[in-house]
Parts: sequence; C-alpha cells; structure tokens
Amino acid sequence: MFGVGFCLGASNVSVVKINGLNGEIEQAESKAHDGNPKKVLAEYLWDKGYSQADRLAVTGRKFKEIVNLPALSEPEATELAYKFLKKKYPEADFIVSAGGETFIVYKLDKYGKIINVFTGNKCASGTGEFFLQQIARMDLDVEKALELALNQEEEYLVSGRCSVFCKSDCTHALNKGVDKGKVVAGLCRMMATKIIELLEKSAEKRVWLVGGTSRNK
Repeated sequence: MFGVGFCLGASNVSVVKINGLNGEIEQAESKAHDGNPKKVLAEYLWDKGYSQADRLAVTGRKFKEIVNLPALSEPEATELAYKFLKKKYPEADFIVSAGGETFIVYKLDKYGKIINVFTGNKCASGTGEFFLQQIARMDLDVEKALELALNQEEEYLVSGRCSVFCKSDCTHALNKGVDKGKVVAGLCRMMATKIIELLEKSAEKRVWLVGGTSRNK
C-alpha cells in the first residue's frame, strides 16, 4: 500500500513514493523534462510502476492542469510539506521556492500557514532555467560548472536587471577570455542576490530554501 505525489515543475518532474501505513517517504527522484512533462510523467507511471499506487496526486504551478489527476495548488502543497518536514528541521518564517522559472517567497505564521507571498520581477535572469541555458552555451554541465565556480576567489559581475543584459555580459566576458568559472560564479552570485532582495522585506530571517536551484552550492 503506497501513495505517489508528482510535482510538475517548469524544468523538472519530481516524484515521491510514500508508505501508505506510516506516511514515511520511501523513494524520491527528479528528472528534467526538457519541455515535455507528459513524456517524463508517463515514463514514471509505466516504467517505474507508480501507476500501481493506491493514491496519486500532482502539484506544480505550470503543468498540473495537463493531467486528469487530483491536484493541489503549490501553496497548499508547500504548507503540507512544511508540516511534515518541520518535525525534523527547525521551524521557519519563510520558505523560498527557487525553481526553474520563478523565485517565490512564502511568509508563514506561527502555525505554519502561508500568510503572504512575495515574487521578484518577471525577468528570467535569476532563474534556474536561465542558469542552465548559460552554462550550456559554455559547453558545461551542472556538475562541472559548479566545480569551476566553487574554485573561484572572486566572481565576474553580471547584470541581474534583465536577461538580455545578463546574457550579453556573459558573452562579452567569454569573448574577452574571462575564465568560465568566474562567469558561472557571477551568475550564482546574481541569483543569490535576487533571493536576498526578496527576503529584505522583513526582519525575520529563519528561512528554508527549496526547489531545484537550492541544489546550487
């Protein structure tokens, strides 16, 4: 007896298998869908055998409406996940969801309910998908890009104001022969700054960081 939850995100499909008796997570994995979440979802359902679950549900801002399954809104899913995880981790004032397409900050009350939502500007320059696009232009995968960035003592400054400007900054730097690691480090710094700017709207600083971009050291 088990349940399965899918998160159909802007860049990835994530899946969690839950023990139906005790509610514990038995398995969790994530895969990039490259713009075709239905294909990856079908692979999980049939190749992995998740279709045999007693219960199935989906969430995710972008694609949850494309399948005929019980769906949870992303704020509701975030509240439920927080309730489950705060037994193991310290409580938080904010949850920062840093994904492939959007950075969102959820402000929580003392009961773990979302009472406000902050988002940045709609520019793509600070998102996970934009980061992946830029390192691909440098012929780097994620692991190699972050390895190079972590070895830098200083980063190359890139604009976070506009994705066009940021891309131009990266291109100009590479054309000048700036080390790829410094450019990647600059992209990482710019993304972190965007998150900090969202959090500066409140004095409380107990923060959980979730989403694919949270894996960026």
